[in-house]
Amino acid sequence: MGTTSASPSSSCCVAVATLAERRLLCNGMERKMEENTVRDVETESEAGGEDALVGNVNKLTVNPPGFSGNPRKGHLVFDACFESGNLGRVDYISEFEFDLFIRPDTCNPRFRVWFNFTVENVRETQRVIFNVVNFSKTKSLYRDGMSPVVKSTSRPKWQRLPAKNVYYYRCPDHRRNYVMSFAFCFDREDDVYQFAYCYPYTYSRLQHYLAGLERRNLPYLQREQLGLSVQQRRLDLLTITNTGRLRSLVHRNET
Repeated sequence: MGTTSASPSSSCCVAVATLAERRLLCNGMERKMEENTVRDVETESEAGGEDALVGNVNKLTVNPPGFSGNPRKGHLVFDACFESGNLGRVDYISEFEFDLFIRPDTCNPRFRVWFNFTVENVRETQRVIFNVVNFSKTKSLYRDGMSPVVKSTSRPKWQRLPAKNVYYYRCPDHRRNYVMSFAFCFDREDDVYQFAYCYPYTYSRLQHYLAGLERRNLPYLQREQLGLSVQQRRLDLLTITNTGRLRSLVHRNET
């Protein structure tokens, strides 16, 4: 996005330069840490330090330290209280930089990968660096050119951030966790921006799609409820086969 609908490119040169310098500083430390034992790596992944995060941020205004009064333009408001949202904590580092902590997978605190959140109350041309500081994966496609996706209220189509603005590295400042940092420039003050690990596909969207298939009465498809998840959500079993075999399966289930 940035100054055009494509991405925060030229207007984010300062932020990108800062990211590049940090990445170079971390390189030496990262190589040394990669030499540790497998057990040490597994321990740090489990002890990401964010297991205590409970619930997503809900219209959280992040003000500078010591600030009081009504939030001003540029005091970012973060939200992840929506389906598929994930952001448990935001730390203010500077006017241009924020540390983001993602919540672990349900019932499995060792895995911390997904993020999806919105940002609003931005200032036009405001440049930021977001650091997602508690990833649990030692390897990521972010190192091979993948980048997060972003959209906004005036541009609702998901777009990938430029790979040159994204860095994935192991950081000694964050318990040796893996950090994904990216630079971005907000260009429209009235927009709400949404960032995600990759293109979200929600449970509700899946159920809507499966219900549509079921209504079509396709002769080669059968949908059954296999059970319920821990959170009491429907778990579907889909059988896709030739028509004759599907009829025999239906008959067998009915008898």
